[in-house]
Amino acid sequence: MNLRKLIFWCHLTVGSIAGVVILAMCVTGVLLAFEGQIISFAERGFRVDPPADAHRLSLEPLLEKAHAQPNAPMSIVWRADPSAPVEIAPSRNQVLLLNPYSGTVLGEGATRTRAFFHSVEDVHRWLAASPENRATGRAITAARNLGFLFLVCSGPFLWLPRTWTCAAVRAGTRFKFSLRGKARDFNWHNVIGFWICIPLAVIVLCAVVMSYPWVNNLVYRVTGNPPPPNGPQIAAGHSQPNTQRNRNRETPLASVGNEDVIAASWSGLNALSHRAEQRVPEWRTITARLTSLSDADVTFSIDSGNGGRPDKRAQLTLDRKTAAEIRWEPFSSYNSGRQLRAWIRFTHTGEAGGALGQSVASIAAAGGAVLVWTGLSLAIRRLLASISGSRNTAERAANRAPLPKNPPPITDDSIPLEN
Repeated sequence: MNLRKLIFWCHLTVGSIAGVVILAMCVTGVLLAFEGQIISFAERGFRVDPPADAHRLSLEPLLEKAHAQPNAPMSIVWRADPSAPVEIAPSRNQVLLLNPYSGTVLGEGATRTRAFFHSVEDVHRWLAASPENRATGRAITAARNLGFLFLVCSGPFLWLPRTWTCAAVRAGTRFKFSLRGKARDFNWHNVIGFWICIPLAVIVLCAVVMSYPWVNNLVYRVTGNPPPPNGPQIAAGHSQPNTQRNRNRETPLASVGNEDVIAASWSGLNALSHRAEQRVPEWRTITARLTSLSDADVTFSIDSGNGGRPDKRAQLTLDRKTAAEIRWEPFSSYNSGRQLRAWIRFTHTGEAGGALGQSVASIAAAGGAVLVWTGLSLAIRRLLASISGSRNTAERAANRAPLPKNPPPITDDSIPLEN
């Protein structure tokens, strides 16, 4: 068996075993590519018209009007865009939108759209497994990433023509829409694989880094930095840049009758939020993460970009009582390993390249789905052809008349005489 045939059979085996899971990851990747833009469009009706000479309310009155639970973890997101509402997210599946000028509760936003993307993301990350089975789901998707990386790397080798001619190159780089059946699947598999192999390899490699701690640590070691002691880190602490979700648990908002308790609980947040805004004058989005009243500090994630550029993010930690700066972490303060890890996170989704990068990632994921579909189709056709060939061989062997073990000797009497 030569090298090409060995790689082919490995390629076929890995694709057949992991194909269904890879297909699910590619389809969900396409759906998640423009999550932030789709949610923003779905919630366009919640945007406000800034009144003339009006000033934004500070965090304290906003939280009081929202009747937020003082001792509950939540995130608060406000933007420099004057028409953007303020988001208060006490849980992953609950977002409250407020008018930044009056504090009026505008609603819970596009709840169905957000729930849909939450479900899609659950499938993408751990196959929608229940919390107790989530580790198993993560292990399956991590193994899928490794298998997918092997397919993406071995595919270009199998694509190489045995004889380099113009006709052979055209056959592997141009669609032939007149083909049908096996020939069509083979043509699409080769052509799509040729055009998307580079962006797809980058996306899958980033996924492998995020799937395995040892690969994540390798990123730091390659750049000459020690791995983080508490697992992977990304810039500015943003694991979900578009929706700014708290993933721990759902916490209801407080009842209306506790206004005095709520007001006292949020005392001091105004000074903290103003300090965060002054720290980066060109800020576009600020996220405050509040956990409980017992915490001595509050962390602000400040973004001066479009949400997908880690070099435009910074993290500010302030003392809750004195508003003194405890820690300031701009992107430039990270070592090269952490910076590279941050870029890997946003390169995987294409957000690092803006709308163009998201489009490339979406096309690559869609092409990956077609590769899986055509690859499985070719594998099934090969299996059916092998089974059919074996049956035909057996039938021909069964219908063939067996030769006698001791054939009679040929004599003169057995030869017919000619007339």
